[in-house]
Amino acid sequence: MSDQISDGILDEILRYDNENGAVPYKFSESDRRGSRVACETFVSTGMVLIGGEITTESYVDFKSLVRQIVKEIGYTDPNLGFEHKSLCLLNGINEQSPDIARGVDTGGAGDQGLMIGYACDETEELMPMPIALAHKMSINLARVRKEGVLGYLKPDGKTQVTVNYRDGRPEDISAVVVAAQHDSSVLDGPGGSMGPETRQQIIDEVVKPVIPEGMITDKTRFLVNPTGRFIVGGPQSDTGMTGRKIIVDTYGGMASHGGGAFSGKDPTKVDKSATYAARYIAKNIVASGIASRCTVHISYAIGTKEPLNVMIHTDGTCCIPDSEIEKIVTDGQVFDLTPCGIIDMLDLWRPIYRQTAAYGHFGREIFPWEETDKAHIIKKEASRLGA
Repeated sequence: MSDQISDGILDEILRYDNENGAVPYKFSESDRRGSRVACETFVSTGMVLIGGEITTESYVDFKSLVRQIVKEIGYTDPNLGFEHKSLCLLNGINEQSPDIARGVDTGGAGDQGLMIGYACDETEELMPMPIALAHKMSINLARVRKEGVLGYLKPDGKTQVTVNYRDGRPEDISAVVVAAQHDSSVLDGPGGSMGPETRQQIIDEVVKPVIPEGMITDKTRFLVNPTGRFIVGGPQSDTGMTGRKIIVDTYGGMASHGGGAFSGKDPTKVDKSATYAARYIAKNIVASGIASRCTVHISYAIGTKEPLNVMIHTDGTCCIPDSEIEKIVTDGQVFDLTPCGIIDMLDLWRPIYRQTAAYGHFGREIFPWEETDKAHIIKKEASRLGA
């Protein structure tokens, strides 16, 4: 929820910029500089606190926007301890520091850091299987709630999948965990817990439709609300903050993580844009067929245009040395890894980010960094180098 609120605010500001001809960087006095957004959100019982740094010419009705997002997520019942009409909104937003702006205005990175992208050929999406399945189950969990298929479900929920690997490849599924908030109507099991029929409904409607054939065995464990009940959920149960789930946002722990969160940041922040670029590079390398796994590391310093370093690892799965792939990526002919170049390459100055705030930033074709339009170029260059 915190991520969706932060990205919802970002989208509203970018929508204004797009309608009024703003550009990400101010190269001359005739250019209208785009907004700078670094918005973070904290939610707890009955309240939302938004803070951060925003410099913009747009006007955003934060109160109405936050309430609308909370309503769309599903918190419309006061009995849930958090409800869109009655929540308290606190606003602690300031402008971007001029010391940061002076580096960004000239096309440099907004901060230092190491950004990481990953891809593998375990799934059609070129994502690790555990996180890919977990995201699909989460999408299914929301769908069956919103469509009324399982009318007792409430907005809070999460999923987890454990996959057994043999020789580096997925073999079968060891365990599936689903936490699904529900009302009291299904507490017909022992000791006031969720009954077995309800658990089986969730397995049948949420889990099994997304599991690949042959991956479930007689040893697969299904744990649905393993404490027995999940009535109290959302901000009433657990506070939330923007950026708390960065491993879920990316590769589920299968790959390294640079540490920076994505939500609520405009694409001049390389925490966001360069991580998308790293995924774009890694996915195109794997999609080209020259490697089955690929990790891309890109590092920057605040105010600098060119990355300090680009490293690529394919774990011995590539048909040419990793150093040769790095040359393809860094020669500037295929990928432009300056902050401005990334924004242009992936068309990031658009209000597309609230969609990223649930079900992961990677593995869904709706995002430009998931395209594989460079794969044929990488394959051709690899062939030229002897692949």
